[in-house]
Amino acid sequence: MPGAWQELSTPEQIDALMRLFGNFHDGCVREIHVGTGHSVAENLSMTVDWRTTVHMLVQRQFRNPSAIELRFGELVGMNVSAPDSTSEGIIMSAAFLLRDGLLYWADNSLFQGDWRTDPECTWIAARRVWWRDASEWMGPGLRYRDDSGPA
Repeated sequence: MPGAWQELSTPEQIDALMRLFGNFHDGCVREIHVGTGHSVAENLSMTVDWRTTVHMLVQRQFRNPSAIELRFGELVGMNVSAPDSTSEGIIMSAAFLLRDGLLYWADNSLFQGDWRTDPECTWIAARRVWWRDASEWMGPGLRYRDDSGPA
């Protein structure tokens, strides 16, 4: 089981995580799971709740920790950019910013908190963020869903 959740709410906490996880260098986004508060019950009534949460598993080629899980609460926006055939999809250095009460994570350190500056990178913006050590979640297995679905 992964470690305990730790909230990131100050620049100092963000900097400490960036140092601990080596700025995400030689890392990769293994999985992203998005859950909205919307649902339809069996009687077909709908519940609408605007709280959207994103869980992201990032693995890297270093130890202590080798993988972390990020939980983005109260999602504001996100962009997922799949690597194309000319890139490896390896994170060289990520960005993690706190601006105007929003936390931004991006797989490119040049990201400045404005999606127009680099719409080609993967980025997430949320009002709250937590992280935890998920080093036991290394390898190709999926953690957020069953691997047995169609390819």
